[in-house]
Amino acid sequence: MENMTFVLFGATGDLAKRKIYPALYNLYLDGKLPQSISVIGLGRTPLSSEDLQAQIHEALNEFSRRDVLRDNVQDFLNKFRYFIFDAMKEESYENLRAFMEEREAELGIPDNRLFYLSVAPRLIDNIVKQLDASGISRTGGWRRLIVEKPFGTDLASARELNASLKEVFVEEEIYRIDHYLGKPMVQNIESLIRPNPILQALWDHKQISNVQITASETVGVGSRASYYDKAGAIRDMVQNHLLQLVMMTAVHHERKLTSDQIEQKKREIMESINPVSDEDLQNNIIRGQYQAGVVSGKAVKGYQDEDGVEDDSTNDTFFAAKLCINNEHWSGIPFYIRTGKRMDQKSTRIVIEFKQDSDAEKDVGIVSNLLVIEINPNESVSLRVNVADHSSEKFEPTYIGFSKHPGHQPEAYERLLYDGMIGDSTFFAHWHEVELSWEWVQPILDAFANDEAPLHTYPAGSTGPDASHELIERDGFEWN
Repeated sequence: MENMTFVLFGATGDLAKRKIYPALYNLYLDGKLPQSISVIGLGRTPLSSEDLQAQIHEALNEFSRRDVLRDNVQDFLNKFRYFIFDAMKEESYENLRAFMEEREAELGIPDNRLFYLSVAPRLIDNIVKQLDASGISRTGGWRRLIVEKPFGTDLASARELNASLKEVFVEEEIYRIDHYLGKPMVQNIESLIRPNPILQALWDHKQISNVQITASETVGVGSRASYYDKAGAIRDMVQNHLLQLVMMTAVHHERKLTSDQIEQKKREIMESINPVSDEDLQNNIIRGQYQAGVVSGKAVKGYQDEDGVEDDSTNDTFFAAKLCINNEHWSGIPFYIRTGKRMDQKSTRIVIEFKQDSDAEKDVGIVSNLLVIEINPNESVSLRVNVADHSSEKFEPTYIGFSKHPGHQPEAYERLLYDGMIGDSTFFAHWHEVELSWEWVQPILDAFANDEAPLHTYPAGSTGPDASHELIERDGFEWN
C-alpha cells in the first residue's frame, strides 16, 4: 500500500468517533495501514493535535471492536494532526495546503491524497471547488474522494451534486460510501454462491418463488428528528441501502466478476426494474408511520409525539414495495422490500423463498423452503427445511445453518476505508447506480409530497402496517 495523506473533513463529528477512528485503529492492528500515513483532521472547534488525539483515544475505548493496546496506541495516535478549518473561507484552504505539504515533507510522503467528506451536504460543492482552486487536489500522485451519504435528496439534487464533483474529480476517483456495501455478508453474497455447488443448485431461478429483503429497526427517530422528518424511510434507507441489496442479490454470477463487471451488472439490474406506475403507487407501494406501542417490554411514544417532529407530520417511518426485474434471470419472480423503525425486531436479511411441490402440500405442516442470508445483527446463512415428526405424523420446519463470530469480523467501515486506500471501488456506489435509484424513487417522492399515497399507521413493536402484509399476501406469500 502506498504512503498517503488522509484528510478527514468533520474530524470532531459523531461518525468519526463511532466509526472512522475505530476502523482506522483496527486496520492498524491488522497491519493494513500504509507504512507512513499522515491523517489530518479538520474542524471548526479550536483544538490542538493533542486534544484530537485524546478524543480519538476515548473513542477507541468506547467503540473499537477490539481492546486498545497500551503498547501501540500512542504510535497510532501520533499519525493524527488537527487543523482548525472553516470550509467556507478561502484562506483555510491555502493554510491547509501549506500544513499538508509540511507534514508530507516531514514524513517523506508523496502527494497521494485521500479526502473524506463527513460533512453536511450543503458544504460539499464549495469544499470540492476550493480543493481545486487552492491546488490541494491537484497532486503529482493519486487522489481520491470519499463522500458520505446522503448523496442528494432527490433526483435533481443528486445530479447537481454529481456535476459539482465531476468538475474536479473523474468518476474513478469518487467513492460514494454506503456502509451496507461494507457489511461482510453483503460482500460475501457473490463468493457464497459461486464456489458452493450445493448453493448453486439452490440458486435455480426456475425454483425460486420470490425474494424478500427486510431492514427493520426497533429504535425510533431518536435525536435525528431534524434530519429524519425531512428524509423519511425512503430517503434514509430505500434509495441507497435497500436498492443496493436488491442489486447485490440479483446480480447473476456464474464466475468471479471484476469490479467493472459487477458495476455493469448492478446497473443492468436497476435498468431492468419496472418504473413505478400510478397503479403501483396504489397497490404495490406502502408507506407507514409508527404510533405509540410497546418495544421490548417498554412503552414508547408515537412518531408525531417525538421531540422535534411536527404534530401533523406525514413523514414515512415505514416503507414496503413490490419490485419486478425484467431480465432473463428474474422475470416473473417478485422482489419484496420493506424497512421500518420501531418494529418488533432489529434485523437485516435477504430471504429466498422456493416453490413448493404441489404434491407435498397434502402433507400436514409442510412449508416452503427458505434460504436466509442474515446480514445484521447476526451474520449467518440458514436453510429452512421440513423435518418429519413421526410421533404426530406431521412435518415441522427446521433451520440449519452456520454463522461466524461477529467479534472476529472486520466492520463495514474497516473494509470500505481499506478499499478506498488501495483504490478498489467494487463495494462503493457508482454514479449510474445512484442516478437510476433516484429515478426509480422520484415518482414515489412526488406522490408522498402531494399526499397521493395513503399513510398507514402501525403500533410500535409490530411488524408494520396491515397493508404491508396484504401487499405480499395478494400473491400468496407472507413475510419471512
